[in-house]
Amino acid sequence: MSELRIGVVVVVAIAAIGACSSSRSQPAPTPSPVTPAPGPAPATIPNSIETIVADMTLPHEGAPHGVPTSYDWAIGPRIGYGNKAGAFHALIAWGQLYEDAAGNPAANTRVAIKDIRAYVLSRKTGGWRLVSSTTAVEGGAYREDFAGDVNRPADVRNETDGSISVTAGGGYNYHFWPTSGRVSIDPDDVGGVFTTVQARLVVAEPARADDRAQARYLLCMGADYWTTLDASWSNFTTNGDVGIGRFKYVRPDWQSFNMISLDADSVRRTPPPF
Repeated sequence: MSELRIGVVVVVAIAAIGACSSSRSQPAPTPSPVTPAPGPAPATIPNSIETIVADMTLPHEGAPHGVPTSYDWAIGPRIGYGNKAGAFHALIAWGQLYEDAAGNPAANTRVAIKDIRAYVLSRKTGGWRLVSSTTAVEGGAYREDFAGDVNRPADVRNETDGSISVTAGGGYNYHFWPTSGRVSIDPDDVGGVFTTVQARLVVAEPARADDRAQARYLLCMGADYWTTLDASWSNFTTNGDVGIGRFKYVRPDWQSFNMISLDADSVRRTPPPF
């Protein structure tokens, strides 16, 4: 995508999953039953070691609209290139927002997104390093299956807290990444990658009825490796996804969405900052 769909690529074995992640041409991917409407969430932003583990091990809470079930990330979270950066020398965090495949009845609800961050675990030091952090994100509305890298400007609104709010639907998702773009990495020193973002439901027009309880928006996080900081997308030869996290319903209170390239035991032994 524009700094693109900076992303998605999958390892060769995963190429069949299709176009998912964030890397295409920047402008500027039978699902299990859908769960009932989400209830109210805690007032604090919940993130924890177990939340991070769950975001890479549990099934999606719902199915993203318009994503073929032949795409493996349509069914659940998975690792792509993982910690094998190989010839890639750049990294970018990304996320994607979809309507639920079962429908989204809300007509007066938007999704606020903020604080996207990326960390790399150093093989040399054994410690996590923050490599990217911005309050605001940018992105575009991409065709839900990413076919042809078709995209258009998204419905974006600036919020007073520094976040942006968006909508998705009509055959398009919202694919986003940090406003700061890609960052350089040492491919030989990547022992893990962790990306995270916060999102919540907000009322579109205060004068109209609050229908957030009916909203069915799903969001997940991921990351892409790139050969260089300025490489153009070239049919997944210049980039590939690190991994794709779990789709969870966005709720009225701030919630964390994560992707990590470590297994559960490694996360618990060497948890990332959160």
